[in-house]
Amino acid sequence: MKIVKMHEAKTNLSALVREVSSGVEPEVVVCIGGRAAARIVPLGSPPRRSLGSDRGLITIAPDFDAVNPEIAALFEVAP
Repeated sequence: MKIVKMHEAKTNLSALVREVSSGVEPEVVVCIGGRAAARIVPLGSPPRRSLGSDRGLITIAPDFDAVNPEIAALFEVAP
């Protein structure tokens, strides 16, 4: 773990990020006034999505797209 002051972190941010992302440093702690204020850590990989995990949980009624006569009458214009 590398500890740096805020001024050094602002000056060398891209180098610090490269060190962390390449694995040279596991994390960098940025201090303000001698107290830890932030950590720079590598971004983990996003979780892998599994397709079809909800299969069978959702059902669609056989008449889901059937015409509803009440609603259809609302769209008809009287002459």
